[in-house]
Amino acid sequence: MFTVVAGIDTNQSRALAEAEAIAALPCADSDVRAILLHSFGENPQGGGVEQVKPAREARDYLEEAGVAVELEGYGGDPAQAILTMADEHDADQIVLAGRKRTPTGKVLFGSVTQSVILSTDRPVLVCSAERED
Repeated sequence: MFTVVAGIDTNQSRALAEAEAIAALPCADSDVRAILLHSFGENPQGGGVEQVKPAREARDYLEEAGVAVELEGYGGDPAQAILTMADEHDADQIVLAGRKRTPTGKVLFGSVTQSVILSTDRPVLVCSAERED
């Protein structure tokens, strides 16, 4: 089983771009397990990921494509949440949807995608949503 951890935020376009990228993986309908993770940044206890509409929509898309999928909620820093879940599930790959930011914006506000890429030895697939919500 090929396990993928995907960080899902509150943006529907990015969540669906990640779901489409996962569904396009070879053998996605028979040998891929997707863990869709939403980090509840300020809530250290995590939260009900079912309340995050983009996560539900990404799950539904993957289920329709025949991909085994689980939803996970995590409290704390999103980049750390993704890295922790990847370790806990011994993920074969991490999937993220990057945001469009200026170089200055990345310096001032950081980047979850950049933090994950620089902090893991696992392959990271970065996909892009065609439009931002």
